[in-house]
Amino acid sequence: MLTSKQRAALRSAANTIDPVFQLGKGEIDESVVTAVADCLAARELIKLTVLETSPYTAREAADVLSGATGAECVQVIGRRFVLFLKKKKESAFAALLAK
Repeated sequence: MLTSKQRAALRSAANTIDPVFQLGKGEIDESVVTAVADCLAARELIKLTVLETSPYTAREAADVLSGATGAECVQVIGRRFVLFLKKKKESAFAALLAK
């Protein structure tokens, strides 16, 4: 569980990154969950976009993917949301989370 200060630091870091996934009209299935989990393992902090044709809202998609991958939902704004999953070794965000 992230504290409010850690969440604020991660929101600040996520402000400059571009979305790496777009969720469209298809369902969130195993292939999407696997791809998001792989991306989280590589980057730790990712931003995703939910298209207007999607059956999910951004909050629903964030809840489904965070539950399936074990990640933390950092923020949801409009049709975008940010997920964070801390690496077990050599975290790039260790300095932000130590505060």
